[in-house]
Amino acid sequence: MQNNKKFPGTDIEIAQSVFPKHALHIKDIAEKAGIPFEFIEYCGNYKAKVDNIFLIKNQNKKDGKLVLVTAINPTAAGEGKTTTTVGVADSLSLLGKKAIVALRQPSLGPVFGVKGGAAGGGWAQVIPMEDINLHFTGDFHAIGAANNLLAAMIDNHIFHGNKLGLDPRKIVWRRCIDMNDRQLRFINDGLGGRVNGSPREDGFDITAASEVMAILCLASDIDDLKKRLGRIIAGYTFGKPSDEQPVTASQLGAHGAMAALLRDALKPNLVQTLEGTPALIHGGPFANIAHGCNSVMATRLALKCADYVVTEAGFGADLGAEKFFNIKCRIAGLKPSAVIIVATVRALKSHGGLKKSDLENENLDALSKGMPNLIQHVENITNVFRLPAVVAINAFPRDTKAEIELIKNRCKELRINAVVSEVWAKGGEGGIDLAQEVVRLCEPEAINESSGKVKPDNFDYSYNINLSIKEKIEDIAKRIYRADDVIILLNAQKQINQIEKMGMDKIPVCMAKTQYSFSDDAALLGSPRGWKLTVRDVKLSAGAGFIVVFTGEILTMPGLPHAPSAEKIDVDSTGKISGLF
Repeated sequence: MQNNKKFPGTDIEIAQSVFPKHALHIKDIAEKAGIPFEFIEYCGNYKAKVDNIFLIKNQNKKDGKLVLVTAINPTAAGEGKTTTTVGVADSLSLLGKKAIVALRQPSLGPVFGVKGGAAGGGWAQVIPMEDINLHFTGDFHAIGAANNLLAAMIDNHIFHGNKLGLDPRKIVWRRCIDMNDRQLRFINDGLGGRVNGSPREDGFDITAASEVMAILCLASDIDDLKKRLGRIIAGYTFGKPSDEQPVTASQLGAHGAMAALLRDALKPNLVQTLEGTPALIHGGPFANIAHGCNSVMATRLALKCADYVVTEAGFGADLGAEKFFNIKCRIAGLKPSAVIIVATVRALKSHGGLKKSDLENENLDALSKGMPNLIQHVENITNVFRLPAVVAINAFPRDTKAEIELIKNRCKELRINAVVSEVWAKGGEGGIDLAQEVVRLCEPEAINESSGKVKPDNFDYSYNINLSIKEKIEDIAKRIYRADDVIILLNAQKQINQIEKMGMDKIPVCMAKTQYSFSDDAALLGSPRGWKLTVRDVKLSAGAGFIVVFTGEILTMPGLPHAPSAEKIDVDSTGKISGLF
């Protein structure tokens, strides 16, 4: 594939300079990945679904190395986690390694809200960029349909006699739509008289926040998918809190039809990077109230096809990486080999208290003050989860040599390497040094002395699954966030007691917390100390198989900003889309 790396422009303009003229046909990408044509379901010339039978036939094949890309706590300055993930996969390909990148699908809400496109950036992108950012292969629509089918069947059950005794005041299942729309957060429905349903309070979540999304991304096959869907709790029966019983999707008879709607959505999507590296893009769970990783199916498929699989987890390592390890890896039996922690000079200066308007100027003092954020993430990866790590310094033009050296020297004190990455500007060529460090860390003899001898096979979870819910929360709060203590509010404690009574407490916890801080206060940047984590709400996601722990105010239905990205997105008379960047 021929690229002109000197081509200037926005992300979408760069992508359109390559696609479709220089893109490979999807059958060639499948051949690169080692997937025979009989397992490919074409969605045009550049997208395909991969039949899950291929994974079943290759389940005994040795796995490749799994490399996680994570980051410091995000700031308005940007970190470039997805760009780094795509770029490193291209860099590994240039080194002669068989590499595949595995990513989440973008949600339409953020695309039209604040982010624009979410398929990487610069010369480290996946294509077809417009399709991936918009409807892609229709997976999100299928997830929304399955979610709303259950919602419809809940109200229909109540309308036709409510045989199960479901209390309309205790329905916990909400409808969903894949768009940012604050108007739908809380609604009253069933109005207009008995023939139009039973009036009740209701609301919408964005599709990425639906438990159906989390279930699809954690399911191991169609049978597991159906079982998980059947365990979804729709609401609770009439009676005192001590007497109420959960009502599930299987009791309502909805899980079979929901699985049918998701049959094709369960199949991973195959596309390519700008440089022709195979890419599996599948699933997009919220990183706050869900685990924020691409699907288990896609990751397993990639591991059977490649020597190196480069994947990412949502937000900073305190949320994304922690859930990737404690939830996804635990449930799927995955063992990562190495971790890339992405940071930028600009973002670290922001954590050091510098205003966004001042980030372009060299400021070693602010950078030093922001470094504890990076250091805490590094220590969590190497000391808690016991994995080899490298810091990727995602380069910006105004970064100075002194600033880069400061980061490198501080990382040396932690006995890990920090490597400059220029994949945004140079594609795979700009990440060769980073890719070489990843290969070194993934080798059995690689030693990361930040915690003695840390080898790829020493990976461990941060907590024992059989601990109490409170103990698991405390483990994450104290070991990962560095909180002094955990305060569980009365309502949350009642919910914990109910989950324990149901015998559903021996599963992972999924922390719902602000992404901007290690703490539950978005304003506390850097590496805060002397604070306590407050748990205000606890929800059982029985189908997904984790317990969501809410801290602070977490929105499951975002709103549009004052000037949404949708205002800049357009399409011309030839069908060419602009403004996705």
